[in-house]
Amino acid sequence: MEPEQEYDRRSSSNVYYLRKTDKKNLDLPIKNKTDFNNFSEEDKAKKGLVLVEEFIKQNLPSIPVYCIRPKILKKAVGFFVKNFRCNKYQTDILYSVKSNPDKSVLKHLFDSGIKHFDVASLSEIKLINELFGDKVKMYFMHPIKAPEAIKEAYFNYNIKDFSLDSFDELEKILLITKNAKDLGLHIRLSIPNSHSAIDLSGKFGILPSESAPLLRKTRSHSSRLGVCFHVGSQCMDPVEYRNAIMIAKETIENAGVKLDIIDVGGGFPSTYPAMTPPNLQSYFDEIFESINQLNLAKGARIWCEPGRALVAESGSLVVRVEGRKNHMLYINDGTYGGLFDAGYPGFIYHTKAIRAKKGSSLSSNKIAFGFYGPTCDSLDTMKGPFYLPDDIGVGDYIEIAQLGAYSRSIRTEFNGFNQNLQIEVCDEPIESMYNVQKNQQNFNKSQTK
Repeated sequence: MEPEQEYDRRSSSNVYYLRKTDKKNLDLPIKNKTDFNNFSEEDKAKKGLVLVEEFIKQNLPSIPVYCIRPKILKKAVGFFVKNFRCNKYQTDILYSVKSNPDKSVLKHLFDSGIKHFDVASLSEIKLINELFGDKVKMYFMHPIKAPEAIKEAYFNYNIKDFSLDSFDELEKILLITKNAKDLGLHIRLSIPNSHSAIDLSGKFGILPSESAPLLRKTRSHSSRLGVCFHVGSQCMDPVEYRNAIMIAKETIENAGVKLDIIDVGGGFPSTYPAMTPPNLQSYFDEIFESINQLNLAKGARIWCEPGRALVAESGSLVVRVEGRKNHMLYINDGTYGGLFDAGYPGFIYHTKAIRAKKGSSLSSNKIAFGFYGPTCDSLDTMKGPFYLPDDIGVGDYIEIAQLGAYSRSIRTEFNGFNQNLQIEVCDEPIESMYNVQKNQQNFNKSQTK
């Protein structure tokens, strides 16, 4: 094993990646290169991955650090592959690229078994094609698409499946693809999002009561007809999937069409303070018990589009405290960077304080703090509460958990605060939906003995 890890600057001028096998040593705003001689043999055996706290203490980074956990990505994918199954129909798992389009994350997902990708733009299409070529299948599931994007997707990238929610979009797809006979067309229904942290029912989707004519016309032009919907991001009640599928059932019966695909979309949750969802298996139970009541075409398939549930807990973000005023901490990342969800819609995250100063330790007494981001905009505020040691101050670090989803993908360069480092680590996540799942399974087994 090489004694040192080096650094390589990849596609973005603002993002640095740490890899054991990198050949370049770039001038990064950190103190030292990581010396693997300081790690235990057990840690070294974990594919050379570092420990978050050890990395922070040795390098004292001045920019935010994303910490990616490959083992957790593999665990999450394994859970979906094993459990998103139906006794009557074949199933497919379409990873929602928008939730985290980082190349290293995508590669770990692919290596763990993800071979289908839900893409929403031409840029995402090009990214997936660059990484995996014809080893994967892509699905263009944005309901409103530019004509140029449809043309390139179909003719240059062999994408055959498109979602839509209007006659205009149907005509656009047919015109651009020259009335292709091999299209998979999927009608996006607008269904209630009453138990989700983020409501996604307003912007896209046709009302079920108005969808019958569109379903019938689309059926006549499609090789594969599907219905898709989204119960909302971070859905906290698995019954919402049952409700949506029953709405879809009534809709297709009223239209008198046969479906080839039911796409239950995303919305599968992760766990956050004040948002602890039910066991993930209960979501799958609701879905497939409901699916079995549908009269689908022979050989029909069931799709899902997980994003947050696959990647959220695999990533955390370490920030540095730059200032403190009472119970507000000024940190070096914020809502214009990787913490948008902490500002709007006000997610609260598990946190862990790290004191890098030698000869000093943090208090065991924790109190509630809020955060200010580094930009000059007063909107760059995260109310929390985030519970941290009462003596935390300038120069201390905070690891913020569950930021593997919708953090890197929505960063901006506002005020020039977008530099960040990404490393791969062997730590367990601060909180895990999948460990909860394992504990529940063990409990159920004990009850049946």
